[in-house]
Amino acid sequence: MELDPRLYLVTERSHLEGRSFLDVVELALQGGVTMVQLREKDASGREFLELALALRTLTQKYHVPLWINDRIDIALAVRADGVHLGQSDIPADAARRIIPREMLLGISAGTVEQAVAAEAAGADLLGSGAVFPTATKVDADAVAESTLAEICAAVHIPVVAIGGVTLQNLHIPMAAGVAGVAVVSAIMNPPDTLAAAKALRDEVDRCLRKRND
Repeated sequence: MELDPRLYLVTERSHLEGRSFLDVVELALQGGVTMVQLREKDASGREFLELALALRTLTQKYHVPLWINDRIDIALAVRADGVHLGQSDIPADAARRIIPREMLLGISAGTVEQAVAAEAAGADLLGSGAVFPTATKVDADAVAESTLAEICAAVHIPVVAIGGVTLQNLHIPMAAGVAGVAVVSAIMNPPDTLAAAKALRDEVDRCLRKRND
């Protein structure tokens, strides 16, 4: 499946306030999300698997890649399109030996050194952040705009900015050269998920057009 990292939804059910998880994700897909990552750190293994299976069906319907956070076993079990690993997870080169060649590998990288090493080890995508303060991942080190630009310039694979990205500030990491943005709250929080996703996608596309002019 084609890798299109423009608008990367990372799920977080605590933002739903009674709304259906799958309904919210489907509205986000209808609004223009180009990738979905199942994160859900508090889910049990069985629950995570059930969510992954449901999302696999949904993302296939919209021809959008499904990524699994951390859990290589579940990514393999549901035949996900990709798995995303942090710096404290197993190394990228070890993950690449486990997963099928066609499965995409995303790695979190907060420094140029981490980014270059991840690409050399077989990563297909980098997630860099937190670019802005965020309550979703309080343990994430801040990545300055200048560092983000250096990371983008140092690698040949797409870089996605994550951490506190909103409609109002996404132009900042986009100007640094990222291929897209990963969002949690900016899509999962608003009561009108469809409108929120569409506005974000339109702004990302606007920034890309401006950069390519």
